[in-house]
Amino acid sequence: MSNSVISVVGRFLEEYGSSTVNKLKVVDAYLLYILLTGAMQFLYCLLVGTFPFNSFLSGFISCVGSFILAVCLRIQINPQNKGDFLSISPERAFADFLPLPEDHDKRR
Repeated sequence: MSNSVISVVGRFLEEYGSSTVNKLKVVDAYLLYILLTGAMQFLYCLLVGTFPFNSFLSGFISCVGSFILAVCLRIQINPQNKGDFLSISPERAFADFLPLPEDHDKRR
């Protein structure tokens, strides 16, 4: 049983390394970082307690929101999904992902 799992994971890593674009690997690393940060916050909350519960909620929900936005970015810049996003270039998707400065809309 464990031998087949090891072979499946090995094949996944081999195909991921050879067929995934470097831009997607960077986004995947960011997704892994966000996932581990949210998991550590949740584990800390379970082990230590929920005294500053609002702080836990704000940190955990910001991790979830960042994860969702990064997944949307990954979907848009994936070359295999190019047919689904004809009017959006990868550069445009990344620009939409970045937050705008507060003074971006000065129409005075």
